Amino acid sequence: MNYQCIFCHTRAFEDRIKKISVTEDVKNSLVKDFYYYMSNSGFMKSAPEAASDIYGLIRKSTNINDPHKKEKEFINKYLLKLYPEFKREVEFSENPFDKALRLSIAGNIIDIVASPDYNIHRTIDHVLSSEFKIDHSDILFHEIKKAKTILYLGDNAGEIVLDKLFIETIDHPNIFYAVRGTPVLNDVTIAEATSVGMHDVAHVISNGSDAPSTLIDKVSDEFREIYNTADLIISKGQGNLEGLINEKSKNIFFLFMVKCEVIGKIIGADTGDFVVVRNLAIQNPDPAMQVLK
Repeated sequence: MNYQCIFCHTRAFEDRIKKISVTEDVKNSLVKDFYYYMSNSGFMKSAPEAASDIYGLIRKSTNINDPHKKEKEFINKYLLKLYPEFKREVEFSENPFDKALRLSIAGNIIDIVASPDYNIHRTIDHVLSSEFKIDHSDILFHEIKKAKTILYLGDNAGEIVLDKLFIETIDHPNIFYAVRGTPVLNDVTIAEATSVGMHDVAHVISNGSDAPSTLIDKVSDEFREIYNTADLIISKGQGNLEGLINEKSKNIFFLFMVKCEVIGKIIGADTGDFVVVRNLAIQNPDPAMQVLK
């Protein structure tokens, strides 16, 4: 990990334990475990691996398997209420593919749970009117048409509803939608995929991992087989990028908003930029900047 990743993990951990309904003694113990982990093995891990380990510490100390369960249910229900409105926007658009793609990327930055004043329509309008810093969407469109099998890597709750709309718009006969194998952060699992009806538009599979990413050495055999044989992989969110950033052998398109300076430097974008970038175009500069060695 880059040193900046340590600060990010620390801020996220602080926010997480504030929201967990456990005693102060348990929280104090968790903080000790967290700093012990980060000062020993944590710094040697990739950012997604560290997130997985830290979440494991929380589960072990609190016996709460899915701390974000209610938040995920809330945001999915909220987006499902808006789904008909978004679907009409896509259907009446001059370019349904572009509109659905942008809505899907907008889902990557929806955070209505974190802020009571969050305005989802303002967020979506911003994405719809913004230029992509890196835009390989035309190439993606043609690759979708060519592919016999597509693997779509899911990311967060709420976002999954707009992923479903994008997949409906693609209208491809053989799409696999992959989710996390175990609850971690606000990432999607089989439960969230089922709740939004993702099974109606894709083959939903678990990647068998508890990392908020796609780490090929940690996934199930079933997922790895589909990953290895898919003609095209659509990867949503920065977490999945962090796990696959050095992948050169697969045809992957990363769709996300850049959320940190470290990733921005690697792909050639700034924090807050929206990108649709093909993996072949990603150039890792100084190895010290690599998120995953």
